[in-house]
Amino acid sequence: MSSKPKEQKLARQRELTEKLRQAARAYYQESREIMTNQQYDDLYDELKALEEETGITLAGSPTVTVGYEVLSELAKETHPERMLSLDKTKDPDQLVSWLGAQEGILSWKLDGLTIVLTYRDGRLLKAVTRGNGQVGEVVTSNARTFINLPQTIDFKGELVLRGEAVISYADFARINEEIADESSKYKNPRNLCSGSVRQLSSEITAGRSVRFMAFGLVSAAGEEFALRSEQLDWLAARGFEVVEHTKVSAATIKKAIADYEARIEENPLPSDGLVLILNDIAYGRSLGTTAKFPRDSIAFKWKDEVRQTVLREIEWSASRTGLINPIAVFDPVELEGTTVSRASVHNVSVMRELKLGLGDQISVYKANMIIPQIRENFTQSNDAPVPAVCPVCGQATRLDNENGVETLVCPNPDCQAKQIKSFTLFVSRDALNIDGLSEMTLEKLIGRGLVREPADLFRLDRFKEEITAMEGFGEKSFENLKKSIEKARHTTPERLLYSLGIAGIGKANARLIARHCHNSWQAIQELGFTELTAIDGIGEVMAESFCAYFADEKNRRLLAALLPQLSLDESEEESGSTLAGLTFVITGSLEHYENRDALKEQIEKAGGKVAGSVSSKTSYLINNDTASASTKNKKAKELGVPIIDEAVITDWLQNGR
Repeated sequence: MSSKPKEQKLARQRELTEKLRQAARAYYQESREIMTNQQYDDLYDELKALEEETGITLAGSPTVTVGYEVLSELAKETHPERMLSLDKTKDPDQLVSWLGAQEGILSWKLDGLTIVLTYRDGRLLKAVTRGNGQVGEVVTSNARTFINLPQTIDFKGELVLRGEAVISYADFARINEEIADESSKYKNPRNLCSGSVRQLSSEITAGRSVRFMAFGLVSAAGEEFALRSEQLDWLAARGFEVVEHTKVSAATIKKAIADYEARIEENPLPSDGLVLILNDIAYGRSLGTTAKFPRDSIAFKWKDEVRQTVLREIEWSASRTGLINPIAVFDPVELEGTTVSRASVHNVSVMRELKLGLGDQISVYKANMIIPQIRENFTQSNDAPVPAVCPVCGQATRLDNENGVETLVCPNPDCQAKQIKSFTLFVSRDALNIDGLSEMTLEKLIGRGLVREPADLFRLDRFKEEITAMEGFGEKSFENLKKSIEKARHTTPERLLYSLGIAGIGKANARLIARHCHNSWQAIQELGFTELTAIDGIGEVMAESFCAYFADEKNRRLLAALLPQLSLDESEEESGSTLAGLTFVITGSLEHYENRDALKEQIEKAGGKVAGSVSSKTSYLINNDTASASTKNKKAKELGVPIIDEAVITDWLQNGR
């Protein structure tokens, strides 16, 4: 036993309990991390050891609490019996010893949200989350939208089962791609799943492709089973998708673990380890439980592959939220089959707890065999500086402290890192059209201080070494980006004007202004309020925004740096008169044009106009489904507006009307 006085041990217990409580709240409720997995496990083990030494467990200790606290507006329900978490090990030999002469069932430990389902009379009656183990949230309407969940089954008695609601890696990537705001993207499938299942609106859940993987039968009225494997087979026969599982003995379990480990990369569902449960149900129940864990099952966490390396740099990456996050850059090492040279340090508190300094000997691993993390710092020089200025805008930074967690922020509201949307518009298809610069890539470039203004996008070849070292961005990606940038240098005044993001000046208005100025950029810049409002379609509010933009000294400086990087095609488009005097509205899907904008451009080149809604001024409604009952079709028929299809307008454009 430690020689420390009991008072010191209790003080440390209180400190650890609070730290771990904050970490759990951040992870489960706020979808963020304030410490690494390894740090959490180390602190948890320290707390557990102290509790055994002192014989005291404090209220709120994570060694006796389970899951998140129920805070949402969903209805609550108390579980008939407390749902326990699992004890864990990373040692296969311990599993061999734990299993002994018994047969076990080994399965993936899926990383989602545990749900308890109740069926009665063959229909889903109720779905409740695990919550804090005693009280869960009722999510029945949301569960009915799970894409693989049987709504009715061929069993009329009351059935209660447990399983994990999960979202596959593929669906996680798809859903994140559909979210334009980078700061709103989800960090991992578990957070997305938890947020999806606990929605107040089942319509949102329905769009998230949540699936339910059954892992345990609680009860089935009138049915008796001797083995867990029989229960899982019975659930599968009722139409439930059951977690992948394997029968094992002490002699075969190590080989089975190795088989699962070899398939981690190809597993479509998120997993953070394995679960081993005794197959003999009666024997397992006879073992009882501890205060927190059942004795008939145990979790296996992958033993991390750890490599020692040298910390070379702490890179500070600014984000649109104002947070400036530390990233450890170290000598490359091989981990789980890939080369790793960077790891997130999360925040200033984590950096200081690790006592990082440049040149320190550190060990690194991949959490859940996926996410690079620092495990230990052997040198602990603790001299890594916290930057006094933002790496993006150069303004003074500020240290914030919330509940003992220190973060570095940039308080400058004009910081370029906070203007990511303007850069996203600048490179978009209808603006400068720089392919390969996604919002995520832009945020990385801006966060590292490589891009501070639009002109910098055309000077990225200066940072080839830094960019090719970025995660997911190798030599080939960099060369493709260079080609896209060179192509984007050749643009038009219309595209450039739209790319600036002036309030009210969208694609259509940028085209109007460019044509009015005969495609001369100099003339565009010199437009005054009176001349602008004289252009048909440009109102006073838009004119004010336009004039204010070009009068701003900062904007003029940015343009002065940008223009030498571009080659503007100022030749005037030849405008036909085939469709002069006609106004069209386009609706429905198109077959021969990339999108509606492409058809709109051709109509305007032929002298026609395109409006957004059908009115008495509409000459023709273009809809390939001329007989549809859409709102626009109905309106056109009410007003006597002819409805034509794509073939007709294409013929007019090519051969004249």
